[in-house]
Amino acid sequence: MANSFDEECDYLFKAVLIGDSAVGKSNLLSRFAKDEFCLDSKPTIGVEFAYRNIKVGDKVIKAQIWDTAGQERFRAITSSYYRGALGALLVYDITRRSTFESLKKWLKELRHFGSSEMVIVLVGNKSDLIQFREVNLDEGQSFAQLEDLFFMETSAKENLNVEDAFLKMVTSIYDITCHKSLETKLSTDDHVTPTTLQGKKEIICINEVSETKQTSRCCSY
Repeated sequence: MANSFDEECDYLFKAVLIGDSAVGKSNLLSRFAKDEFCLDSKPTIGVEFAYRNIKVGDKVIKAQIWDTAGQERFRAITSSYYRGALGALLVYDITRRSTFESLKKWLKELRHFGSSEMVIVLVGNKSDLIQFREVNLDEGQSFAQLEDLFFMETSAKENLNVEDAFLKMVTSIYDITCHKSLETKLSTDDHVTPTTLQGKKEIICINEVSETKQTSRCCSY
């Protein structure tokens, strides 16, 4: 896949998965990238990533999703990986209130190391375990509204809303990218540099963010 990057996609969007350990980040990514789920998945060590191509209109977007370790001892390693990320899934476990209470800490770190205009989707995972719920749906919605985030509950195990959560992030990044690119072209901003890929596909590099575009803050879903 990586060998034919230029021919396969028009845009590359980097995004990260963040949240406490064992909230299901790796299984969310595995479900999205490979449609797989592992009940006995082991904690992520440091950072792992996966790709998936997504068609938006007539464009092919390669989503590069980084899965970051939730354990405290790895956070110094993962903080540098926020750089260049255009989006993030901020994940908590609806059956463990402590993971919900950690969201402010993760969001502060995300906004410190990442872009203040990043598209962020708040995800309450493990919605299939409704009988063990400790965080109500309206609590997640209220937090998302307060912090200006998209929001939805998911189940990686049952494959509920997983696709929707990632697609909401990717399509929002794409919409904002197109809007920003158009605005910048019209204003002839010096920060914009057109670049051509081998496959004759144009990439707009704005403010030196990764290989692609810039983001914008999103609103409540």
